[in-house]
Amino acid sequence: MAPLIAVWSKLKIRAVVRFLFAKGTKFSVIYREIVETYGEHAMSMNQVYQCCSWFKDSRISLQDEPRSGRPKTANNDWNTARVDELIKVDRRVKLMEISLKLDIPKTNVYAIVHDKLGYRKVSARWIPNMLSDEHKRQRVEISQILLHRCQQEVDETVDVGPGGDHRARNKLLKHLITGDET
Repeated sequence: MAPLIAVWSKLKIRAVVRFLFAKGTKFSVIYREIVETYGEHAMSMNQVYQCCSWFKDSRISLQDEPRSGRPKTANNDWNTARVDELIKVDRRVKLMEISLKLDIPKTNVYAIVHDKLGYRKVSARWIPNMLSDEHKRQRVEISQILLHRCQQEVDETVDVGPGGDHRARNKLLKHLITGDET
């Protein structure tokens, strides 16, 4: 069954709970009324029970009490944008520096940098951990050039018996130095 009231707020539902509690309605009946009127996701049974216990203890306010400390999580879009901005300004910035500047725990900064933004540390710099289409194209071209060169040098060597081609190819590969796009 669809809820009778589709648009609701936490404060309005708490006011309904307070009204029904003041009438002496049991919390299980209050929960059933909330679900029938506002839908299943409006308030859980535990939340209804908690509200009833607040009102039983003579609480008047429907607002949440102020909490001390940091929010439960710092991994939100706003902090992600701030971390990304700091990294773009200084690619050599340390996680601890970001943590201190933004007042975010270092573990959360690490999660934002690695998981959300996809950066990795290379030569003490943060770089995006993804290859562009240009980088992929360059890798294919260079690999094809090296493969062609390897085949040419093997063809030019004189066969010295079994395994001669294998040794010539190993000689070329020993002189190759590989790296990434940084």
